[in-house]
Amino acid sequence: MTLAARKGSMGIIVRYLLMLAAASFLAVATAFPSQYSDFKLEDYNFTDVITRDVCIVGGGSSGTYAAIRLLDLGKSVVVVEHKDRLGGHTNTYTDPQTGRTVDFGVLQFHNLDIVKNYFKRFNIPLVLANSSRSGVTSYVDLRTGKEVAGYVPPDPTEALVRYAAQLTKYPYLGTGLNLTYPVPEDLLLPFGDFVTKYSLQGVVQLLFEYAQGFGDFLKHSTLYVLKYFGTAVIGDLQFGVLTTARHDNSELYEKATAELGEDVLLKSYIVAMDRDAAGAYAKVVVKTPDGLKLIQARKIILTIPPKLHNLVGWDLSSNESSLFAQFRNSAYYTSLVRHTGIPDNITVLNVAADTPYNLPVLPGAYEISPTTVPGLYTVLFGSDHPLPDAQVQADIISTISRLGTEGTLPTTIPYFAIFSSHTPYELTVPAKAIKNGFYKELYGLQGQRRTYYTGAAFVTHDSSLLWQFTESLLPLVVA
Repeated sequence: MTLAARKGSMGIIVRYLLMLAAASFLAVATAFPSQYSDFKLEDYNFTDVITRDVCIVGGGSSGTYAAIRLLDLGKSVVVVEHKDRLGGHTNTYTDPQTGRTVDFGVLQFHNLDIVKNYFKRFNIPLVLANSSRSGVTSYVDLRTGKEVAGYVPPDPTEALVRYAAQLTKYPYLGTGLNLTYPVPEDLLLPFGDFVTKYSLQGVVQLLFEYAQGFGDFLKHSTLYVLKYFGTAVIGDLQFGVLTTARHDNSELYEKATAELGEDVLLKSYIVAMDRDAAGAYAKVVVKTPDGLKLIQARKIILTIPPKLHNLVGWDLSSNESSLFAQFRNSAYYTSLVRHTGIPDNITVLNVAADTPYNLPVLPGAYEISPTTVPGLYTVLFGSDHPLPDAQVQADIISTISRLGTEGTLPTTIPYFAIFSSHTPYELTVPAKAIKNGFYKELYGLQGQRRTYYTGAAFVTHDSSLLWQFTESLLPLVVA
């Protein structure tokens, strides 16, 4: 049997196993809620029944913003979050020796009024961020640990002008994924083909570096790249971006948590739901550290990635299940590593010696860059598919060690100060689904069964744009 034939037969086996797994999941997801199918008030202690105008599922960027703004609009809320904190992909580390804070998740925000007003509400000062790299940049193929001799990053200026011209054709991408139909063919092209068609080769490296977490973005439909590196980002290149003056982006979520108080259920998850219940309220059963709670809510806002494994316990309709099952995703991991041995003035960028546009081969680290704390480095890692955290950490350690083994840079045996998985990242569907109206159907779910949707799957991975989209949704929620 040839290698190609083995790959083909393996693909059939994998697809068959995935079909079995999907069928098994749907059977479990359907059966599991029956364990908690009693939504009667009299079966719960008075203190375990929570009645609110809106139940928000997920306390990341979108969910926290929705909760605070709804409070401002006079509505009562409860937030269900499975982590032990609010903030989602916003990660901040406090160095125990110096007391300095280092953001290693969400770093910057667009210079928009909605951003400035949100931070002002919590008395958190903003400043223009310094996006330039200081010191020396070393371009290394991290597969081998060797520097790529003679590599010089391309000048993106001319190609960026052509890219911006293409963006102007699709102004609606600035506010979400409300596409025009038929969907323009250019948006369905693999981005690599789009680059060739419009001579955008010079900007590929810049786009790839910005779109960390996408995996192999040349294979993605152009729609997703234009959405992520959109007009707001072009504006950033002209007017700069914002960050917190205290270099602590998590302060926003700490203050929001304090204000929401008992209206946040941390380390909690949904085990059953009845959005079609008679009367004014949807019923939601939540497992919390203090036991089961029954939430009665007039409206529900879903902000978490709508992947089926995230929605066990939901009373999904066949249409909802069909749409959410189509999502696929890449994976993204952020970390801070100590004791690398790399000098504090050197940034290592992963550049392949033998690939189109010198884009690095994934899974792998995007970059290893110094922080404001001596001896503490940020390491960002991406993959086309989710990986176990332990595997990613082992890959990072071996990557750093390889730099020393090859004599490229001095290294020692590093260890993690902190590690965070931002997976699932960048939810996408195939071009055929986009063409056939996937996003029209997805957006058509808004308001059905007392439920509204926001989050990166409906916009993109960008806090500022998520707040804009969520703000536009609120009039429908409070109506």
